[in-house]
Amino acid sequence: MSKNGKRYSAEFKEQIVKLHEMGKKVYDLSREYGISNVTIYKWIKESKPVIEGGISKKEYEKMQRELQQLRMENEILKKATAIFARKQQDK
Repeated sequence: MSKNGKRYSAEFKEQIVKLHEMGKKVYDLSREYGISNVTIYKWIKESKPVIEGGISKKEYEKMQRELQQLRMENEILKKATAIFARKQQDK
């Protein structure tokens, strides 16, 4: 079964969440923008910090991916440094 749902930009999602934070009810946002209540509640949940005063789950996951990428790049640089050092010693 494939998902044929609409895709919304991050900016649009943030706008809906901000409207909710300003006091607009999920039901009203749902009717006004044609988005299901469940979808809006999901966006609200994703935007909440993992811990109070912290970062959201989405931001945390993004940072984890970036950390993994940086670790991989660091390992590549270490190997390249070792190769260049050996070449300098061979001269």
